[in-house]
Amino acid sequence: MEALKRSRYKVVSEGEDLEAIYRLRYKCYRAEGSIPENELGMMSDPFDETDNCVQIGVEMDGELLASVRLHLVSKLSPVSPTLEVFPELHDYIERGQTILDPTRFAVDPEARKHRVKLNFLTLRVPFIATIFYDIDIVLAPVRAEHAAFYRRYLGAKPATGLRSYPGLKRPVQLLTTDVRAERDGILERTPFFGPVAEIPNANIAFPSLSGVYVASRRGRSDAA
Repeated sequence: MEALKRSRYKVVSEGEDLEAIYRLRYKCYRAEGSIPENELGMMSDPFDETDNCVQIGVEMDGELLASVRLHLVSKLSPVSPTLEVFPELHDYIERGQTILDPTRFAVDPEARKHRVKLNFLTLRVPFIATIFYDIDIVLAPVRAEHAAFYRRYLGAKPATGLRSYPGLKRPVQLLTTDVRAERDGILERTPFFGPVAEIPNANIAFPSLSGVYVASRRGRSDAA
């Protein structure tokens, strides 16, 4: 909880802040050997520019140390990087359900060395997004060695075997979380994944995405 008090979540859409996220991604994925070297020292792709994309930076003590990219998928915008790799996911959309596709998780390698719990601070971003946007299904396209973490903390279940993923050297496995079925259990295990009223900077000012995304059932919540 102390780390959360020192953190700030920032929605980023353009300019130097967005380039900083691209550079952080590159630094993180290069450190893991997941992408080849490039002259720009940045990691981005066309999905960064879709209308249903939301970029979130995580700052600690004023320094950008982590980030994650969200795609809000509904009948209005059935587009996301993971849907391209796993086209069978369109079945959810045809049933009128909504999908959150969080990708490009990045945590500064130096912060990892100092054991800062940025992985948890970053993982709460998509969970809070499920509340704000009233999401049905969350995707987790992850390497096999990371699957146990998502099963434990997000109630994710394996949906497919390994497949190649654009821009990455290693294949990924798709896990999915039924948010409505798992939400209470997730919050019981990890309460700070949800809104924390006593820490105002823990809130996230998500954009409404009106005209781009529409919730499937109850409509958007203001809980985030």
